[in-house]
Amino acid sequence: MAKKIDVVVWSKQGCSYCDEVKAYLHELEIPYKTVDVTHNDTLRDILQAKYDVRYVPIVEIGSSEDGVYKAVTEIGLEHVKTALAIDLPSKV
Repeated sequence: MAKKIDVVVWSKQGCSYCDEVKAYLHELEIPYKTVDVTHNDTLRDILQAKYDVRYVPIVEIGSSEDGVYKAVTEIGLEHVKTALAIDLPSKV
């Protein structure tokens, strides 16, 4: 049985790159959770601590079952596509 993949998109309002990532996930029917960092420096502080970045989008892909996530911190949909192809080869 395949492991369930969880996706978290860290984003902000008005971010075209964020919207592009979410539209792509929607197109593939991949459910995701959103963490909106708009006007919330505390959430950006979390990104800084976890990944040494303060920008969005950051896409975390992993499993809540085992608590292991990897983050796509590079800007550009091609990086998300590559990461998802590794975890979901039949979907992308």
